[in-house]
This record gives sequence, C-alpha cells and structure tokens, in this order.
Amino acid sequence: MSRVPLMLAARRPPVAAERLLSPHLRAMTVGMVALVSLLAFESLAVGTAMPTVAQSLDGLSLYGLAFGGPFASGVVAMVVSGIWCDARGPRAPVWHGVGWFVAGLLLAGTASTMGVLVVGRAVQGFGSGLLMVALYVVVGRVYPEALHRRIFAAFAAAWVVPSLVGPALAGLIVEHLGWRWVFLAVPVVAVPAALLIQPGLRGIAPSAVRPAAHAAARIGWACGAGVSAALLHYGGQQRGALALGLVGAGIAGLLSCAPRLLPAGFLRAGRGLPTVVGLRGLASAAFAGAEVVIPLMLSRERGLSATGAGLVLTVGALSWSAGSWFQGRLPAPGTVPVGGRRAVRLSLTGSPATLVRAGLVCIAVGTATVTLAVWPRVPLAVGVLGWAVAGLGMGLLYPSLSVLTLELSAPGEQGRNSSSLQLGDSLFAATVLALTGAVLAAGAAPSRAGYATTLALAAGLATVGVLLAGRVVPLPRPRP
Repeated sequence: MSRVPLMLAARRPPVAAERLLSPHLRAMTVGMVALVSLLAFESLAVGTAMPTVAQSLDGLSLYGLAFGGPFASGVVAMVVSGIWCDARGPRAPVWHGVGWFVAGLLLAGTASTMGVLVVGRAVQGFGSGLLMVALYVVVGRVYPEALHRRIFAAFAAAWVVPSLVGPALAGLIVEHLGWRWVFLAVPVVAVPAALLIQPGLRGIAPSAVRPAAHAAARIGWACGAGVSAALLHYGGQQRGALALGLVGAGIAGLLSCAPRLLPAGFLRAGRGLPTVVGLRGLASAAFAGAEVVIPLMLSRERGLSATGAGLVLTVGALSWSAGSWFQGRLPAPGTVPVGGRRAVRLSLTGSPATLVRAGLVCIAVGTATVTLAVWPRVPLAVGVLGWAVAGLGMGLLYPSLSVLTLELSAPGEQGRNSSSLQLGDSLFAATVLALTGAVLAAGAAPSRAGYATTLALAAGLATVGVLLAGRVVPLPRPRP
C-alpha cells in the first residue's frame, strides 16, 4: 500500500476546537450573556433606586411587595418555562420571557402610583423566570458539551460585573436622570440582545416530547410556592409577632408545595439530580445568608463605612468570577455511562463530585472564617480573606452543578430539570434570608451573637452540602 495517503493524513491540520465565539455561536453567546447581564443589573439596581421610588410615589406601605411580587411571579414562571421548553422547545419561552421582562420594565418606569409599579415589577419577574430557564435549555440544545462549563462561566461573569458596577451606576442614574430611567434604559439594550439570538433560536427543532403529565397541577403548586416565598420575603422585613406568623406560614407553604416541584427523592438526597438540585439550594442559601449579614456586621461591629463594607462584598464577587473562569478552563473529560441515555462527565480528578465538593468546602471554610471577624480582636483581613474563599467556592460550584443538570437530563427533561435547579436556588435562599432577618430582629438591635449565629448557620448549610457531594453521581444500573 502506498505511503503517500498516510503522509498526507499525518500532515493534515487538526480540526479547530469549537469556542464560545466561533462564527456560528458568536451572536448567540453575545446575545445570551447580554440578556443575563441585564437581568442581573435590574435585580441589583432596583434595590438602590427603590427608596427614592417609594418616596416619590408615596408608596412606603408597598415597599416590601415591590420585591416580593417579582420573586413570587418568577417562581411560577420557572415552572411554566420548564414545562413549555420540554413540550415545544425554548424558542417561544425565550421570546415571551424577553417580552414580559420589557413590558414590566416599561410599566414600572411609567408608573404614576406605587400599586402600578408593583404590578410592573411582578410582570418583570415573570419574564425573568421564563427567560432564565429557557436560556439553560438553549445551552443544552445548541452548545456542544465541551463548551457547557465555559458558557455557564460566562453567565456567572454576566452576574458578577453588574454586582460591581450596578448599584453605583443606578445611583448615578437616579441622581442625574431620575429613577424612572433605571427601568426604562434596560429595554433599549434588551431588544437588540434578543435579536442577536434569533437566528440561533430559529435553528432549534421543536421538541417531539408530549407535554408533561399533570402540568396544570405543577403550575398550581408553583403558585402556592410563589405565594409562600412572597410571605417569607415580606415577613422577613417585619418585626414581632407579625413577622413570626408570616414566616411560619411561608415555611409551611413551601414545605407543602416545593417537594412536588423538585425531583423525586429530593428530600432524602437521592443520588444524581435530586442531590444536584439540593446542593445548589444549600449553596445559594449559605452564600445569600452570609452576604446580607456581612455589610451590617462590618459597619456596626468594625466601624466600616457603607463603601468599605461594599468593597468587601466586591472581593467575593471577584473571586466568584475567578472560580468560574478556572473551572471553565478545565480540559474536557470523558464520559461514564450511568444507564439509558444519560452520562456523567468526569472532572479533572476522575469524579464529577470533585469540583462540587471543593466548592462547598470553600464556602463552608470561608463563611466560618468570616464569623471570626465578628470579634474586634480578630484582624479584619481574616474576614475579607474568608469571604474571598467563599466566593471562589461559588465560582467552582455553580457552573459545575449547571453542567451536571444538563448532562443528567434527556432532551425532553432539560426544561423541567433546569426549572427545578433554579427553583431550589430561589426557595432555599428565600427561606434562609427570612430566618436570618428573624434572628437579627430578635433583639432591640442586631447583636454580635446574632451575627455569629446567622454566619454559623450559613457555614453549617455548606458543611451539609460537603457531606452530600458524593451523591451527585448516580449509581450505574446493573446490566441485564
């Protein structure tokens, strides 16, 4: 046999690896990251603008609902989007998500009363919930598995950047242009970003899966969970017996509704997807619970200004971004079949639980270290370092759990499972934030013991996650 063909084959250049900005993915990547950035900016900027909004519209009594309303509608939208994506594909949910999001912003930005603004915020929250779940499904349908870690790292960066500049930018907009432009400026960017992803959405084939059984019942349970979450959110801002009653009612409602929306086996930490969803919730609750306490603790116990306390949070955001970048650059590993259509990608050290466990260890150690900063004799730098370690853990963990969710999902399950992942995230965080508020409000003023208790709770939740991390890997099915 001639050696020429072999020599030619040996000299043939290797096929270039696909990248997030490869020509056929560039517009989709830029558009989706832009949309995620806008969702993040709006969620952060509203907190800065809302005191001015409430004063301008004489609506202080509805202040809590301006935050609880979009949270509740977002919970419902996540379930609706999951069902819709699995039955029809993600194209329509993406467009409806953008449409509801923009409509809510326009309604809030032009509101003449606080009641109208609350309605606009609820519409905006519904659009956000539709959109985030649908974007996860787009990742599963459009991007090769080798790029999943990188696109989720890009999503993480799309949240980090607004967390650095969003509040300050919103403050400048409120001071120089007026609070209405915090809402009205976003659609100017959201619509072009949505148009960027239109060609890629057009290429996604409609799903051939029948609508999920009991879809209407799931939406009903989602409404119950949304109302319960809103009660938690509102109750956490109250004081005394009213706060205890609202928080108690919210927790009871979530205990009744949430298990019906999350994967079977969730409460017993069943192997595979149930544990993946549970760990995402535990991590979100731990980080959010610590994040709301740290600025208050640093200002009251360590004498830092609001700017100084904010810079400590910025350190955590930057390390989160660094962790996401690192895990996104890990070499693409092989797969191990776990039965049927499913496969789990191996991490650098041979198990998909490795990065998950490492992230949770960082969160547990980091938040425990921050707890030490409650006492004045401990150098402040110890607390700052601890928060940087916790942020690094979130960066390692979040994209890894997102990747595992898609890899443990058949095409007809990606919407439901992505919805479950984000529902667990939101509901766990809402519960812990309400409990944190109740602990801090237990005395006449927040105390050193209250700060230590809430931070220890955050570290404890992450520690539970460390113990469960190995269960993200399903057991292989025995061969027949």
